[in-house]
Amino acid sequence: MVDPQLTPQGKLRHLLTLDGLPAATLRQILDTAESFMDVGERDVKKVPLLRGKSIFNLFFEPSTRTRTTFEIAAKRMSADVVNLNIATSSQTKGETILDTVANLTAMHADMFIVRHGQSGAAHFIARHVAPHISVINAGDGRHAHPTQGLLDMFTIRRYKGAFQHLRVAIVGDVLHSRVARSQISALTTLGVPEVRVVAPKTLLPPGVEQLGVQIHYDMSEGIRDCDVIIMLRLQNERMKGARLPSAQEYFKQYGLTAAKLAHAKPDAIVMHPGPMNRGVEIDSEVADGPQSVILPQVTYGIAVRMAVMAMLAGGGGD
Repeated sequence: MVDPQLTPQGKLRHLLTLDGLPAATLRQILDTAESFMDVGERDVKKVPLLRGKSIFNLFFEPSTRTRTTFEIAAKRMSADVVNLNIATSSQTKGETILDTVANLTAMHADMFIVRHGQSGAAHFIARHVAPHISVINAGDGRHAHPTQGLLDMFTIRRYKGAFQHLRVAIVGDVLHSRVARSQISALTTLGVPEVRVVAPKTLLPPGVEQLGVQIHYDMSEGIRDCDVIIMLRLQNERMKGARLPSAQEYFKQYGLTAAKLAHAKPDAIVMHPGPMNRGVEIDSEVADGPQSVILPQVTYGIAVRMAVMAMLAGGGGD
């Protein structure tokens, strides 16, 4: 089956999920992002790669980090950026998502950045856009968040080098996390030999072991001797019914504290896609501590999103 994300020549056409993308494509994105890292250090933080291109941020769900870093990334490449406030748009008046996209296409859009609460929304839009338009999935339901997964891989590579010798633990609400799915896909594709998920049974999706991960229910055992610990936010807004006894009990069992972190390797890095719930999934002492790379993740997100947009602009339709 042809991957809709790639052109017949193997270039990036859309970025909808990391599932199925070859390791060479992931490495190319990371390498391209590396080349953009110095742009943020310049006095004039601009390159002309997307000059004359119109990029529309279509966020049907709230976002701060992702929307802002996409906007900064696009503007650093000299694109014209339009942020659509969906809450006050025609969507609230009954217009369909495809009518919204068609009207924006008529305004000469070149790229859509889409966040939506429904899994598959970005794929749906990508199937209906004109050949010259690219779509980036900025998070859809519980399905995928590919640029977050990529910036996490970029962070890991920056701090740990090669992926082939690492032991990585993903801790927390895997069931509701689109980020975790993208992380697991990228980690396994890039050759990480041991990926663990650590969570109570109620926060693990059925069949998660089929993704090639080890399951741990005990936090200390789950992160023992790990090189990388990725903490996930408890997504209470997506939970139906009581899956946990209390936030306090969750923190006691699965919150990352300095005492628990001591079970990992001494040079382990701590990551979090944000926003953090301090005192629920992570202690402030750890979040602000020397092993935390949470703020660098945000910085790296700009370079990674620049890389994705630059590659799409070079590898899209005619």
